[in-house]
Amino acid sequence: QTQTPAHCKEATRYPVFPSREMSRLDLVASPKHCAKEGLHVKKKQNRRLLYGLSTLFLTLLSAVFLVWRILHPTKPQFQVKDAEVYQLSLPSPRLLNSTVQFTLVSRNPNARVGVYYDQLRAYASYKGQQITTDSVFPPFYQGHEDTNLLSASLSGSGVPVAPSLGYEVGRDQTAGRIAIRLRLDGRVRWKVGTWVSGQYHIEVDCVAIVGVVASGDMSSPLSTSQGSQCSTTV
Repeated sequence: QTQTPAHCKEATRYPVFPSREMSRLDLVASPKHCAKEGLHVKKKQNRRLLYGLSTLFLTLLSAVFLVWRILHPTKPQFQVKDAEVYQLSLPSPRLLNSTVQFTLVSRNPNARVGVYYDQLRAYASYKGQQITTDSVFPPFYQGHEDTNLLSASLSGSGVPVAPSLGYEVGRDQTAGRIAIRLRLDGRVRWKVGTWVSGQYHIEVDCVAIVGVVASGDMSSPLSTSQGSQCSTTV
């Protein structure tokens, strides 16, 4: 409600007649002037309210940012525990058959932040080309500083590849080792106390160096002690 300026109230309370109190004409304000004064008071009240709300919003935003900085989560860490390639052959120059098994060690390094893995799919690639179909892990929760093992068996039958891939496979077999990339792609959420964040995209890239025996069969030279560290992007 718009407040009436004090001098407008006074003018209304004490009408002035020119014949009696000519000296008080300076206290009399016109209705138009009073309306302008009331509008000015209302604008001032609105500015004060807007300033108060803005201050409250900035205070809350600063508090949330400060808490997030203190509890800012560190990316999950992954490491190759073991990897085995049982098949990597080309029945034709443009088609590839593959079978890959692996186990990754996943660790949450955060002491106050948990991690929800809502979606996580795994696949293998070779020379920049995906050589297996996707394998999807069921959703799971990883507590503070917890460690989990993620194992999957990947395979591909008649996967279309570039004609040059056959040459690459033959050359690596002659060299005695093949580099297979194990990739994870999915969504994670952070949990701090009872608060849970929105989803974030996570990508994990691991390199497994698999040895090849003289016969051309695949073996698994990676042991727990020489597991490969993976790069993680969130």
